[in-house]
Amino acid sequence: MKTELELPAFAMAETADGWTKLSPAGRGRWQGDGIEVEIASRDKQLEIYIQPTVKPFLTLKLFWNWDYEYSDRWVLLGDQWERGFGDLEWRGIAPERTMPWYFLAHNGKTTLGYGVKTGANALCYWQANQEQIVLTADLRCGSEGVVLGQRQLHAATIVHFAESLDRTAFSCAQDFCSTMCERPLMPPYPVYGGNNWYYAYGKSSHEAILNDSRFIASLVPEEETNRPFMVIDDGWQLTSGDGQAWGGPWVGNSRFPDMRRLAEEMKGIGVRPGIWFRPLVTAEYVPESWRRYRGPEGHVLDPSIPEVLSFIGDNVRKMTDWGYELLKHDYSTFDLTGKWGFQMKSQPNALPYSFQDRSRTTAEIVTSLYRTIADASGESLVIGCNTIGHLAAGLFEIQRTGDDTSGKSWERTRFMGVNTLAFRMPQHGTFFSHDADCVGITTQVPWELNGQWLKLLAASGTPLFVSVDPAIVNEEQKQELRRAFAVAAKPMPSAEPLDWLATTSPNRWVLNGKEERFSWHNDSLDVHRYRDAEWWK
Repeated sequence: MKTELELPAFAMAETADGWTKLSPAGRGRWQGDGIEVEIASRDKQLEIYIQPTVKPFLTLKLFWNWDYEYSDRWVLLGDQWERGFGDLEWRGIAPERTMPWYFLAHNGKTTLGYGVKTGANALCYWQANQEQIVLTADLRCGSEGVVLGQRQLHAATIVHFAESLDRTAFSCAQDFCSTMCERPLMPPYPVYGGNNWYYAYGKSSHEAILNDSRFIASLVPEEETNRPFMVIDDGWQLTSGDGQAWGGPWVGNSRFPDMRRLAEEMKGIGVRPGIWFRPLVTAEYVPESWRRYRGPEGHVLDPSIPEVLSFIGDNVRKMTDWGYELLKHDYSTFDLTGKWGFQMKSQPNALPYSFQDRSRTTAEIVTSLYRTIADASGESLVIGCNTIGHLAAGLFEIQRTGDDTSGKSWERTRFMGVNTLAFRMPQHGTFFSHDADCVGITTQVPWELNGQWLKLLAASGTPLFVSVDPAIVNEEQKQELRRAFAVAAKPMPSAEPLDWLATTSPNRWVLNGKEERFSWHNDSLDVHRYRDAEWWK
């Protein structure tokens, strides 16, 4: 079995003049249409370099022959551009399927992995058919090709994984994710607590947050030194739109008159304050040169401009100076590309604008935005939501890895939450801390099902956030929340989905070394079995 990925069989490039097949120009070198690409083999990895060029370069495609005998037993698992949308799964080979960043292939005994390392300078995705594996590196600067000039670009580092021993596909996936990320960043303690979004949906106030904080603190013994968070979601900022996720200016509104005092009062109650923000949008006056375009929510800023990054960094430092120990950074992928992750596929960008700095790729500009936020956050944690995990790894401690769960629909929580938790779990501890989103506890979501989601999240080793209206919680739910927080406050091994090769919503899991079963559907629910489960006591 080959453990080293060979050089591509051939390469193609897209410039402003269209597509061209590049011609070999020596080992690991291809040329054509004013473009030169070098691929260097080092330490069983392939380094992709784009040589200096004044020609706008849009896309590079590399092709390998499929070295393993094709059969209908191969199933593939790809990643997503940003969050999962209930669409992560092992499935047979579909040539049109776009698999951002990496994919794994499994045939019952062998697990293969093909990917690029985190922090790439191009937006990369894979495709596979019965004969070939194709890597596409999107080198655009927004809607236009990058103009490198005299600069050489290290576009990406390709890594390969091959395993045929008696190991599970999940274990191999964890190892492969470790290979892709050399410097993962994790919180210094388990993260858990509350978030007000899935019952308040943007309609909140200073006093409501204090009431939420009292409730969350009441679920944790005073002697617990790892205190829970209470995260203020959208709705606190001056132009909040009552839950419309509008942007800055990042100052409080009439219901939130003093954000510094609120943070201090939350700490006095016994919770760690957290806060939501949308860094690239503001309704306040900014210089015309800072604006990339005007959206319905305000001015969308261009993060390729140094002054814009300084402006964003100042806002981040302001919130941490107020005392907020966790920042939830949201919406930036949509603001940068005009698409949600499930829409991006092989065309990540929908906006008809380039960035002002044409010499850098979209991936480079995104990473510089993330680095600015990470540096300005200081000791406060950052959750990236609607951010690109492969570029945020090593910069943000926590990544929201799936689209929103719900306080209104159990089916949405099952579809988004359970799927995300299972299929992004190999990234937990290898890229960042993997947040599959909240447990929204309301009267609209059956507790018999939601209580299981709470227990799975709590024992998964990943962050646990609950969104709950204190006024509707009964005594049974309070007891279950206390148990969940007691588990989530301590380090736990990563959960493993045992049936993820066969379903998109696994119900068999290994939690803290023991196999446990869940039922995500009303018609097969045995409530007492979960309430009395030994692992939960």
